[in-house]
Amino acid sequence: MTEQHTPAPAPTPSHTVGPFYGYALPFPGGGEIAPAGHPDTITLHGYVYDGAGEPVPDALLEFWQADPAGSLAGKPGSLRRDPVTGGHYGRNGVDFTGFGRVPTDADGHYAVRTLPPGGAPYVSVCVFARGLLHHLFTRAYLAEPAGDTLLSGLEPARRETLLARAEADKHRTYRFDIHLQGEKETVFLAFD
Repeated sequence: MTEQHTPAPAPTPSHTVGPFYGYALPFPGGGEIAPAGHPDTITLHGYVYDGAGEPVPDALLEFWQADPAGSLAGKPGSLRRDPVTGGHYGRNGVDFTGFGRVPTDADGHYAVRTLPPGGAPYVSVCVFARGLLHHLFTRAYLAEPAGDTLLSGLEPARRETLLARAEADKHRTYRFDIHLQGEKETVFLAFD
């Protein structure tokens, strides 16, 4: 009897996380950071693109920012629970929490309604998407402040990737697209 050897299995590519972000992470009103009906509300929206320039339909974005007075303290209330069902109840509609979480839609689009940040004129953004083993951090600047050390340290073309553009045809609306890779790759920040 001859002994048969089974060839060793070939290695497989490592697994990536997701796309599981649509399950349990988004919550009702996640993009409504500003209190309902506030007269100073602005809209920040855009698209998330992959390295080939295709929209990413299943990304999840988190937003953090200072309130209009420049405070980073925020208020609780984004993730309230319904006492009857235990499900997410949504925001209370009154307090500014400084936090939002939204998924991209089938076209890779996202939108949040918030208040202009005081102090530094940017909104911090964290991107979770398929193929990313680690989430990415960036900033959406609503204005280009003089003396900002991050912006001043970048080449003009790279600096442009952090600037949200006011849309002339839409009142108090800014567009900020995020490119995960490629020629137009957004500047991402590393925190130690």
